[in-house]
Parts: sequence; structure tokens; C-alpha cells
Amino acid sequence: MELSGVTRRFRLGTGPAAGDGRVREGFFYALDGVSLAVEAGEFVLVCGANGSGKSLLMSVIAGLDAPSSGRAAAEGRVGIVFQDADSQILGETPREDAAVGPKNLKLPRDEVNRRVDGALRAVGLTAKADFPARFLSGGEKRRLSLAGVLAMDCPVIIFDEPYANLDFPGVRDVNAALESLKGAGKTVFVLTHELEKGLALATRLVILASGRIVFDGPPEALPSLRERLGAWGIRYPLGAYMTVGDLLWR
Repeated sequence: MELSGVTRRFRLGTGPAAGDGRVREGFFYALDGVSLAVEAGEFVLVCGANGSGKSLLMSVIAGLDAPSSGRAAAEGRVGIVFQDADSQILGETPREDAAVGPKNLKLPRDEVNRRVDGALRAVGLTAKADFPARFLSGGEKRRLSLAGVLAMDCPVIIFDEPYANLDFPGVRDVNAALESLKGAGKTVFVLTHELEKGLALATRLVILASGRIVFDGPPEALPSLRERLGAWGIRYPLGAYMTVGDLLWR
């Protein structure tokens, strides 16, 4: 997956507004010259405050939104697990829901069943395959959303704020699924402002601020960024004697 000089701008309805330099010549630059190359199998944690451009970046990577300028390209189908799992669940049961994508791909019935069974097994929902989806817990609904993506055999998977509104067991459920994807060699993007919950799983940390990438490097470099995180609207998650590995939520 590669982004090269990606800019996404929106015309303002009124005059220029005060801000952080994202308003120029009557346009608001939501993404501003973003370049990013990701190899297959990387686990990228994309962090930033609300309004930093994370969700729009996800849309561009997935092909849901076209850049105003620059280039965005991804090899293979890109799957998205949205923040609001309920809006992504279309079937009455996990089995029915996981089958929606493969059926839309016009796959043979045997192949649909094989993919659905494999996806539900991968996210630990086999025992609840015929359980009413609306009664699943928050963490289970996130895993069901992932099952739908897995059933479509997407090599690249994006998670938009996967920890939002989850309790501790729900976070553990999500991290178990993420760790499994990492082990399977999937290319994973996790977009979050809750840095402490996914950092230990990441192989790469990307920080967005004001529509630009302000850091791109290993998660272990986080302590060296401590003085700058506040300016980017990010809370420093490490205590005085903690390491990145101490943050893994299992």
C-alpha cells in the first residue's frame, strides 16, 4: 500500500478561518501532502487527536474517498472494521452476517459456507454462529464485523477506533483478534487515539496532526516523543519505568 503526496481538501463556504494553517486560498486541507508506504504484513498503529485526519486517511486507503491530489494505491481488496459495529452488522445471526460479503461476490454456496465457517472460527464466534447478533457484547460485535471482512479474504484490514466504548474484556477480545491477524501475516491498520491499548502489538507507529504525518517510526521510539505528544493532542501512555511491551492488554 502506498500513498504519495496525498492531499484532500474541501472548499469553505465562507471566508478564511483562523486555525493551524490548514486553511489556504479558500480551502480546508484535511489531509496535506501525506506520503506513506506500507509493506505486506506490517501492523501500523495510526494515532492522532480527533480531527487529525485519521478517518479520512482510512477512506482514501480503502478507495472510499479520492484524494484531491497525489496518488493512493493498494494491492488487493481492503477491508474496514468501522467504529460503530452495529452499523456494519447486516445479518440476523453471525452466520448470516459473515455470509453477506461472499454472497455479494457471487461465490459458489460451498465456498461461501467454507469462508463463513473459517471466519467465525478465526474470531471465536463458532459457538454463537446462530445466536441473535443484536444480543452479542460490544467486543463480540467488533469481532463479528471482522469476521465479515475475513470472509471476503481481504489482505489489508483497517480498524477505525476499535477500542471505542469497550470495557476491559472487550479490549482484550479485540487485541486477541488483532494479534491473530498479525500472526497470519495480514496487513493491519489500527486508527486510534487510545495509544496505550494497541501500541504493544504494532510494528510501526504513525502519528497524524493537522492532516500531516508528524512521526513515522518504531513504537519503541515513543519515549523520545514525550515532550511533543501534548502539542499533537495525544496523552503519553507510559509511566516512568514502563516499556512499550508492558502495555499489552491480554
